[in-house]
Amino acid sequence: MAKKIPLRQCVGCGEMKGKKEMLRVIKTAEGDICLDITGKKNGRGAYVCKSKECLREAHRNKGLERSFKMNIPQEVYDTLEREFEKLEAE
Repeated sequence: MAKKIPLRQCVGCGEMKGKKEMLRVIKTAEGDICLDITGKKNGRGAYVCKSKECLREAHRNKGLERSFKMNIPQEVYDTLEREFEKLEAE
């Protein structure tokens, strides 16, 4: 029997993709929002495609805000974008 691939929906573009193809953004118990590279950190997770376009789209359509049921300040998006750039550079 083929192993089922867990699918997740991008909060930016809305596309369904395999969990491994996406980046997980989490909200920790303290209410901090950060990228979870390992995909194993504790916290409420939302998934974004590995493209800055989808991160910007998630900002525009408030996808992350809906997922985490909270307002997300601009600084958090700036930080996420910088973390994205680091990943792309690797």
